[in-house]
This record gives sequence, structure tokens and C-alpha cells, in this order.
Amino acid sequence: MFADSAKIFIKSGKGGDGHVSFRKELFVPAGGPDGGDGGKGGDIIFEVDPGLNTLTDFRHVRKYAAKDGEQGGKKRCHGANAENLIIKVPEGTVIKDFETGKVIADMSGENKRETILRGGKGGLGNMNFATPTMQAPKYAQPGQPGHELWVTLELKVIADVGLVGFPNVGKSTLLSRVSNARPKIANYHFTTLNPHLGVVDLDGGAGFVMADIPGLIEGASQGVGLGHAFLRHIERCRVLIHVVDAAGTECRDPIADIRAINKELESYNPQLLKRPMVIAANKMDAVYGEDEDPLEKLKKEFEPEGIRVFPISAVSGKGVKELLYAVYQLLQTTSQEPVVFEKEFEIEYAGDRNLPYTVEKEEDGIFVVEGPRIEKMLGYTNLESEKGFQFFQNFLKENGILDELESAGIQEGDTVRMYGLSFDYYK
Repeated sequence: MFADSAKIFIKSGKGGDGHVSFRKELFVPAGGPDGGDGGKGGDIIFEVDPGLNTLTDFRHVRKYAAKDGEQGGKKRCHGANAENLIIKVPEGTVIKDFETGKVIADMSGENKRETILRGGKGGLGNMNFATPTMQAPKYAQPGQPGHELWVTLELKVIADVGLVGFPNVGKSTLLSRVSNARPKIANYHFTTLNPHLGVVDLDGGAGFVMADIPGLIEGASQGVGLGHAFLRHIERCRVLIHVVDAAGTECRDPIADIRAINKELESYNPQLLKRPMVIAANKMDAVYGEDEDPLEKLKKEFEPEGIRVFPISAVSGKGVKELLYAVYQLLQTTSQEPVVFEKEFEIEYAGDRNLPYTVEKEEDGIFVVEGPRIEKMLGYTNLESEKGFQFFQNFLKENGILDELESAGIQEGDTVRMYGLSFDYYK
């Protein structure tokens, strides 16, 4: 089954925690810290796989999580970094943030591989926190958490030329005649349910890629009919061919059909109407006894707007060669750069998380609170001022330090020491 959209959950790995340990060595306080750092969590990486052409695999597996980094070990051993999780997608896949709909990455053109979510950094072991005044730190840094995100994947086919038009006007027949593509062809609406690509070869090694887009109808840009699901595939096409039933075999007005399709294109993306266009007046071999030549009516209506009209018969091949060479010439006048969607959404990564600290009760009954988080807070807090002391109290409460002191068994009147600061505990 062809699938050109999917919603999936991605999550990068958590960093491994730093380790707390001490080596056994004579005359070194507490043995000397030798706890190693934790390993980095795995990244989420998207990579283009030339062998894929649909997003069908994502219909069955919707959650992708990278592994966590390993914890640090004794003897300064660094925890192993987790392997990155590589997600293979077909070229032309656009990755969007599900909540905002903004583009995170477009896997096309030069962009064949991109890291979407970075894994969390590993935490530092206690060997990194030794200082002249704190030679035996009993704390280590936890690993940073991974990041998670719901994203939508949209496959937008990469083709030079797109065939657009109402159902049953001959788009699939035209593609099958000019290329090796073999779309299903039948005389009923919505025969084509999936976009089809074909390579058109011209004399002298010239050629281009043509896409048959499933038939559009009025209201397609608002979700009416089947064609609305495939409007996204037109966005990469550099030239559009409007295929119309010039003979009116279904009693439709070709001029009204073209105006209706253009309106849907404009509603979906106004930039589409700025693309070079030509009109393929198909089924000319079925025109009989018209009071007014339908070809002349089309030329009179659209050629003043700079849109050329070519009479063709996709069944017999008459006029098709002239159409293809005219389209090729149009391609030479347009930008050769592929249509790539710019990034609109940047993943925000938090800096280093709160530094670690420990709460312990010494043998003399004094409760000791220490660690980089405490040391940093005391460095910018003026405890002699009323506001500074109030900030200090809020810091202890909001960071859960008071709860940890109570869990350690502190009672009113007990002494708490934080580096050079000592105070009695009262609720």
C-alpha cells in the first residue's frame, strides 16, 4: 500500500549517571574520588534510503526510542555511549513538528542525513568535583534526560513536471505513453489512487521526471474528494501540465475545469500558480461536429495569459512529442535547484541540568549539605540581607533540600553545615 504521511513518536536516549566511588590509597582522604562519567544517550537520526519510495513502514511501527547511555564506573571508567537510532525514510520526506506543523527537516536535495534529536549528555563522576577544600566529594552528576517529540512525516514526490486535472481526463494514459510507468488505466473516476513517476526520455539524452497526480476536484484544498491528499506532491514540481478533456466526453467545460483546478492550487499554496504551466488539450481525436473549435476557445482564453495550449491525443500519441519538447524548454528556463522546504522549527535543548548535591549526617550529629549546586548558590547570595536570606530559605525549600534533611532525621535545634556556613534548623 502506498503511504505518503505518518505520525510517529521519537525519543532520544538519556545520558548515563556519573559514578561515586573512591580508590583505596594510603594518605589520600577517603581513598580519593575515582567515579567515572556516564555515557551519552543515543541520537535520533533520519537518513535517506534510495530503496524506499513510501512511508508504509511507519504505519506499523509508530514509536522510535534510542537507548540510554551507560552509567560511569569505578576507577574512572567512562560509561559506554549509546548507539544512535537511524530511521530510514524515502527521499523527499518532510519532517514536521506535530503540534505546530512547522518544518523540522526536509530530507531531499543535499540533505541525506540529519540528527533530529540529540541524546542527553552523560553525568560527571565524583572525580570531577574534587577541590582543595572538598577533596572527597560524595556526589556525582545525573545524566541529562533525552528529548521526545511527536512528528509527522510527509512524502512529497520529487518530479520536474506534474500532471494535474480532473479525474478521467487522460493523465495516466499520457504518462504511460511517454514513459515506462504503468499506472492503472480505466474509464472511471479515481482510477489513480497513488502518485506515479515516470522518466521521459527525449532525443539527444534530454529528459525529465513526470508525476501523475491523482485527480483533483472542486474543494480538494479543503479536503473534498481523494485528490486533496496528494496536493502536497505538486509542491516540488517545477512545471505543471493541465490535462483537460477538450472533447467534453463527460459534458464538462474544459475552460471551467482549468479555472477550478487553478483555484484549488491557489487555495492550497499560492506559490503554485507562479510555476510555469501549459495546457494539454487531450482527446482531440474525439472532437466531432463542434460549432466552435474547443482548441481555439482554449487558446483564446489562456494564451493571452502566457499559458500555451497543445492539442494532443494520449491514446494515439498525436501532438504528444510537441508538448514534451515545449515542456523541456520551459524546464530550461526555470531554476534547476530542487524545491526544498526550509527549516521552521528548532529543537530547544536545555543546558546542563541542576548540579548535584548531597545531604548526609556526620557522626557528631551535624547535617552536612554540599555539592556544586550549593556552592554556586552561596556564591551569588548575600545572606546578610533580608532578601538574600529569604531567597536562601526558598532555595532550600524549592529544591527539596529541606525535605531531604527531614528524611535524614533532622530535628529542631540540630546544626546544618554548608561549607563555611552553619545554622540551627527550625521549622
